Amino acid sequence: MTQETTQELIAEAGIAEDEMNVTETKNKPTSQEAVTQSYDATQIKVLKGLEAVRQRPAMYIGDVSSRGLHHLVYEVVDNSVDEAMAGHCDQITVEIGVDDSIKVTDNGRGIPVDMHDEQQVSALQVVMTTLHAGGKFDHSSYKVSGGLHGVGVSVVNALSKKCWVEVRRDGAIYKQEYVRGDAQKPVKKSGTSKKTGTTVWFLPDDTIFTTSKFQFDILANRLRELAFLNAGLKINLIDNREEDKSAEFFFKGGLVAFVQYLNENSTTAHKKPLYFTKEKDDVVVEVALQYNDTYSDSILPYVNNIHTPEGGTHLTGFRTALTRQINHFASKSGQLKSADPPITGDDAREGLAAIVSVKVVDPQFEGQTKSKLGNSEVRGIVESITNEALQSLFDENPSQAKKIVEKVVSASRARMAARKARDLARRKTALDSAALPGKLADCSSRDPEDSELFVVEGDSAGGNAKQGRDRKYQAILPLKGKILNVEKARLDKMLAHEEIRALVTAIGAGIGSSEFNPEKARYHKIIIMTDADVDGSHIRALILTFLFRHMRGLIDLGYIYIATPPLYRLKKGKQERYCFSDSERDELLKQMGKKGVMIQRYKGLGEMNPDQLWRTTMDPETRTLQKVTIDDAAGASHLFSVLMGDAVEPRRNFIEENARYVRNLDI
Repeated sequence: MTQETTQELIAEAGIAEDEMNVTETKNKPTSQEAVTQSYDATQIKVLKGLEAVRQRPAMYIGDVSSRGLHHLVYEVVDNSVDEAMAGHCDQITVEIGVDDSIKVTDNGRGIPVDMHDEQQVSALQVVMTTLHAGGKFDHSSYKVSGGLHGVGVSVVNALSKKCWVEVRRDGAIYKQEYVRGDAQKPVKKSGTSKKTGTTVWFLPDDTIFTTSKFQFDILANRLRELAFLNAGLKINLIDNREEDKSAEFFFKGGLVAFVQYLNENSTTAHKKPLYFTKEKDDVVVEVALQYNDTYSDSILPYVNNIHTPEGGTHLTGFRTALTRQINHFASKSGQLKSADPPITGDDAREGLAAIVSVKVVDPQFEGQTKSKLGNSEVRGIVESITNEALQSLFDENPSQAKKIVEKVVSASRARMAARKARDLARRKTALDSAALPGKLADCSSRDPEDSELFVVEGDSAGGNAKQGRDRKYQAILPLKGKILNVEKARLDKMLAHEEIRALVTAIGAGIGSSEFNPEKARYHKIIIMTDADVDGSHIRALILTFLFRHMRGLIDLGYIYIATPPLYRLKKGKQERYCFSDSERDELLKQMGKKGVMIQRYKGLGEMNPDQLWRTTMDPETRTLQKVTIDDAAGASHLFSVLMGDAVEPRRNFIEENARYVRNLDI
């Protein structure tokens, strides 16, 4: 999971500056008048080459923060992975330089360097300096690929201060250098080589990105994922900024190893994962699955190595076939009696870890982010292949199939027991205030886009938040103590827990994969506000575990935030300032002078009065929120299993490895 700051505290002098700006411009024409008066042909600007990328980088890589910076690496690596999928590459090395440059080397065929007929320059230069140029459009070089739009490496080049490419092919070495996307000289032959492949080195432009520091762990998570998805591909990650810091990812078992990785902190219901792969009508379907002893599912769908968090037609086809085949075998084996209700999709997926990977020649994604596959024909293909494969696997491995069905039937019976609790938790209509929990202080707005829900730790802080809030659009839900750890609880036990039931009812989106609908959420900002101590961190982790396992769609839509209350209040005479970190406190002490400064360390939200809580933590004009996002679904699922699951040893190892990164915020 990653978190990004959405608003910064406004300096006290900001209002005065705004008033000055208004005074200076009050006799000038409005901006619309100014535009209208001067609008003619001279105002039409044509951007050449890669200028558009440099002027609007977020259109191509999402943003210019850490996420966009790391996206540059993925674009280059994806080209090498495409070579691997085409059968021409089995090794990729990614190096982080001491200057935070990146070098990606593969042993593929090498980018073509011969003259391009239309452009009359080397094909290498065309690929590196032209948008929508590449070998992935006619399917003659690449049947399927992850880099679908042909803008990848040229965008990386455009957003780099410096870049160079070395190509090894046809017994020779070719090189070309670029500065901010512009080729400095024609492609030059610089030696001979018996090897083949491509090396791309680039130094991101620090005038474009808000950060230039690459994070080893972020890159490692994505490279591990790619190695899992491409059995036999070895990917090395080397960090030259630290001595002996490197990682190698190589998984001969591919998706089977991926599922085992997801389940390594859980007790599995059957020893070996089930695996099958088949191609039909130019669509390759590859699936691995294994059940564990948890009560939530972790199904990760991919299209051409791209994770699709919202699923799509491939995931729908898999789910339909899975439920059908489990029902069929349960009836056939006598484990499901005629009087028993049919097994539902929720039952069939409880405790399931699965990877559903498809390779599609022309994938049609819904939305710019490639988060959902829309090809209608893929559903039938995946459903057909999964039906045939599971029927054969169940018949060939009856003991494993019986263990799976035993777990699923148990889930079905628990679901029936949980029906009453679920009905109590489900909100009947979006405006039925009578169904809301009594502890919720709701807002008057009924527009979800304008409404915020603060999930607050404790009645004391909840009372202050209720008094300090803006009642028009801010709702407050105080939670008493630590909620249930849902990583270890089934739905019936979960919904019997008063605090979780209150949270489900207040949000109004339902629960369970068959009923949960994020579009019905009553608030588009759900803000977790807990104390700045160990207990507060634990409560926040428990809430995030619940949201990730049972309402993940809210995270995917960007509805979940974490409030950032101040750690310190510094007061000297009439001057009062708030600090959000030890370093900020120390800097402010230098400015104010240590003598006569009263320092108050806030250990709980209840220590602030309603006005202070509003000004520091709840006022949209001054607060700092951290948005909860998921960049690595597999890594997030694995980490939740480590930290919140039953196994003690993995949790101890994680703490020992990461304890040095913990910050002590007390004086």
